[in-house]
Amino acid sequence: MPANAQGLRESPAPLPVEVNRTTQHYAYPVLPSQDSVLREYLRVLIKRKWIVISSVTVIFGVVAIATLKSIPIYDASGSIAINKSDPALLNIKDSANAPIEYYDPADLDTEVRILKSDLLALQVIRQLNLDKRPEFGGKGESSGNSLALTTDALQPDSEQTTALLSAFKGNLRVALQPDSRVVDIHFRSPDRQLAAHVVNALTSTYIEQNFKTRFESTMQASDWLSKQLVDLQLKVETSQEKLVKYQKEHGILGIDEKQNIITSKLDELNKELTAAESDRMQKESVYRLVQSGDPDTAASAALSAAGTAGTNSSTSGLLEKLREQQADIRIQTAQLSTQFGPSYPRLAQLNNQLKEVEAQTQVEMKKITSRVRSDYLASLQRENMLRDALDRQKQQANRLNESAIDYSLLKRDVETNRTLYEGLLEKLKEAGVTAGLRSNNIRNVDIARAPRSPAEPNVPRNLSFALALGITTGIGLAFLLEGIDNTVRTPEQAEAISGLPSLGMIPLGSKSSSDSKSKRLSLASSREVVELVTQSRPQSQMAESYRALRTSLLLTSLGAPPKIILITSALPQEGKTTTSINTAVVLAQKGTRVLLIDADLRRPSIHKTLGMGPKIGLSNVLTGNAPLQQAIVRSNVLPSLFVLPAGPPPPNPAELVASSNMRDVLAELRDQYDHIIVDTPPTLSVTDAVVMSTRADTVVLVIRSGQTTKQALRRSRDILMQVNSRISGVLLNAVDLNSPDYYYYYEYQGKYGQRYYQEDEVNDLEEPGAQVTQTSA
Repeated sequence: MPANAQGLRESPAPLPVEVNRTTQHYAYPVLPSQDSVLREYLRVLIKRKWIVISSVTVIFGVVAIATLKSIPIYDASGSIAINKSDPALLNIKDSANAPIEYYDPADLDTEVRILKSDLLALQVIRQLNLDKRPEFGGKGESSGNSLALTTDALQPDSEQTTALLSAFKGNLRVALQPDSRVVDIHFRSPDRQLAAHVVNALTSTYIEQNFKTRFESTMQASDWLSKQLVDLQLKVETSQEKLVKYQKEHGILGIDEKQNIITSKLDELNKELTAAESDRMQKESVYRLVQSGDPDTAASAALSAAGTAGTNSSTSGLLEKLREQQADIRIQTAQLSTQFGPSYPRLAQLNNQLKEVEAQTQVEMKKITSRVRSDYLASLQRENMLRDALDRQKQQANRLNESAIDYSLLKRDVETNRTLYEGLLEKLKEAGVTAGLRSNNIRNVDIARAPRSPAEPNVPRNLSFALALGITTGIGLAFLLEGIDNTVRTPEQAEAISGLPSLGMIPLGSKSSSDSKSKRLSLASSREVVELVTQSRPQSQMAESYRALRTSLLLTSLGAPPKIILITSALPQEGKTTTSINTAVVLAQKGTRVLLIDADLRRPSIHKTLGMGPKIGLSNVLTGNAPLQQAIVRSNVLPSLFVLPAGPPPPNPAELVASSNMRDVLAELRDQYDHIIVDTPPTLSVTDAVVMSTRADTVVLVIRSGQTTKQALRRSRDILMQVNSRISGVLLNAVDLNSPDYYYYYEYQGKYGQRYYQEDEVNDLEEPGAQVTQTSA
């Protein structure tokens, strides 16, 4: 993970704080980094660039070599069109009105599966003798007992057949083009001619098989239809004989609506009976009126009946004339009686005439009445006769209906058998025509040709894929290695992990190759060591870093600067001794009295670094074998810098530094010096530093960039906090400023701080043989 991203992920552990201590410990909040995520990713890639470059080089090289050494493979392709079956050929009779067939996508998928079938594959293998070719496992020579590749005797459990089919179908690809009825056929082979021959052979074999399948199916249908026609013809003849026999036995002349005489006669009688009833009711009403006795009513009814019945018009005319004469005579009688009186002779004549007319009228009325009665009786008799005839006809119709049930069943059986016979006969004729046409709905679209260039290896594609795979793998490995990196590399990580403020960072120095074992200081010597870089090269970047550490230490405590400064580390070889010496030097350069104590009684090294021989030291003072002032030595580096060496290694160093003598020594020295720098062993190795940390004003925890693990930093922090040590912060030592983890450092140092170190760079150019050696306790 990126350094700043790690700072966001890590959370400081809760720190124990002792409220009874006079000096308060302030926890500095760690602010998350606000750098861009893309910049962090770029930093990781730059940091792990050799991983990415190596991955790209290895993968690209392997793929390139494999591509160039691979055998060229040629891909021949052809295409066929699978059209719908012609309805005019399938249904010759109704070809003009043939319905539109429904398109089923499964039909084309079925044909594609047939093209991939083992049957076609074996036919092509047999036709082209592919079993003898080396690419199919053959030896290129014919053998008498070669594989019997017959379409009729397929042996699926044969190992040779299975191997041949696997090799053939592994190089075959059949695909249906989207939204079309065109099927593409591809075959891959090292031989360009063979690839084209296989595609063309497969296409022709498939088309011929389709011809053969259709023809055989048509002929099978014809044979089946012929057998069925014989049976149906016998059934038709038998059913017709039964129908004729039944018709003769029951006297059925016709049973349908056009030929049924009984039904027609029944309808006619029903109609005539209805008309007779209407006529009878009309004549009966006239007859009733005539019998009422009213002459006028009877005359009107008689006249009406006579007109309706179609009687003699002369009789009706005579009656009408008599009635008119009667009316005229009555009018004349009334006029003469009024004019001449009742005794007028003409009146007597008119009265006689009136009587004679009335007598004639009565005679005519009787004739009409008699005629109306005769008509009524005749219509009544006709109605009765028609009703009797209708009843007899109904009885005949009922008997006919009873016989028609069986008749209809026999007739329906005859019609059904005849329809089936005619339909099968028609299909048989159509099948014969279709078999003669040998129609096929498959045609070649593109014939396969020998390809000019190989399909594989595709050099641009393979190299592009290798390049992409190499870059992806390299980036993945880079981030994987960054994620599993468990060391502390930046001050931001140190702050986030420990929850302590960062006191600064010390740049990494170079080691001397010619005098790596010598660590003694000689001001006249050309070789310099980083333990005294603050004195020998005060203008260097490393010296400036130690001065920045001095400033941080002097400002950590409230009130007065700390006097006793204990410097320790989590593990060995992290640079705490170098830090102790240079911190003492920069403090002494300020003009104050500084005492450097080598409290590492197990592996002392300060006296060797400063060029001192074996002398008495702290162990002699604590055991009471030497006075304190005799053990303190003035340094030849600065007049104000004094050194208290460790002395001979004692058998019990932890008990000595934890004794009351140590407490008394520190109390005595506190009054004599402005600052006391105590160099102690690593915290996680021994308990000396933990015991002495309680007696120091502040503790500096030194860690090495890229070496100290996060667990070691947390554990050392926790151990010191458990005894309520006053930890001022963490110092990151041996920082490689050339690492991408410090791109922000270069961004600002390159713009603003480059001129401050020009003098140091000039000194380096003047002393090309000078090299810097960094040691650590």
